[in-house]
Amino acid sequence: MPIAPLSSSFLRRPVGALAPLALVTAMAGCTSTGASTEEGGETQVVQVGTLRGQPHFYAPYLYAEHAEGDVEFEVVALETAPALNDALASGSVDFAVGSITATIAGAAAGRDVRIVAAAADGGSGIVATPEIQSVGDLVGKRLGYLESSSQLVALRLILEREGVDVEDVELVSLSAPEFFNAFDTGQIDAFAAPEIGVSLALGAGGQEIADPYSTEIGRLNIALLTTGGLIEEDPDLVQAVVDTHAATTAYMAENQDEWLPEMIEEYGGDQAVLESALENFWLRADLSPTYEEQVGNLAAQMARLGMIQEAPALEDVVDASFASRDEPAGS
Repeated sequence: MPIAPLSSSFLRRPVGALAPLALVTAMAGCTSTGASTEEGGETQVVQVGTLRGQPHFYAPYLYAEHAEGDVEFEVVALETAPALNDALASGSVDFAVGSITATIAGAAAGRDVRIVAAAADGGSGIVATPEIQSVGDLVGKRLGYLESSSQLVALRLILEREGVDVEDVELVSLSAPEFFNAFDTGQIDAFAAPEIGVSLALGAGGQEIADPYSTEIGRLNIALLTTGGLIEEDPDLVQAVVDTHAATTAYMAENQDEWLPEMIEEYGGDQAVLESALENFWLRADLSPTYEEQVGNLAAQMARLGMIQEAPALEDVVDASFASRDEPAGS
């Protein structure tokens, strides 16, 4: 469900068209769910959607190394968070590492999509040119934002908190890959967006003017998603995928030096920029009570801000049956 327009007076730029799927087969031996391997055993092939080029979405590329039992993974890389949720809702993928905000919007519209584990917090920034010293200085400036994002919700809350009327800011809708170029070429004066645009802009002389994690939604960003239908049909498979996801995120948190070169080879890009981006997110796989509370806060704020008509019930967004309920260390 797209976010409702904020104002007809705002400068709006449509999100770019969906790029072709980039399909990466993590392990060979079968072509569809339930197909036989060369050894003759039954194997379930699970398709997992993710976003290409963003380091906090990289975990699915490593699932094959941490999978247990007869489950194989195919990674489907898409260009936007709404496209991931669309693919999940349509059955094009079985799971997705995707936007919590887009998931809430989908649930509010009646979509059968569930969060079954956290994936990564953070990965956000509110960056401006050097002459903009505070949130108050954004009045009359061109401010980039990402549709259906936690960064947009945090931005709206921070503008409200700082007494800046959203009608007094010229909002520019961009897709995630566009932020740095738009900022670097002067098309926008500031933006609230995910990595790696944040690290690129900071490296080019931009500065952070507000803490995107200072609102009641905390550092919420992305989660592991599936459908209620798959949960009901094959809970054992969902548990196996959540366990693989948890093992993968735990490995990534402790062994960045091992997988970072693989990510650079897969994505391309500058290692220093990617390392900077990695410092701005926190991998996790739990569904702790605090995390659930923040998801509920996010849904409530989306409804209050007019981004959805009504906040969906938490049980229509989160299924905490599969992931750890423990609060992560340092949370």
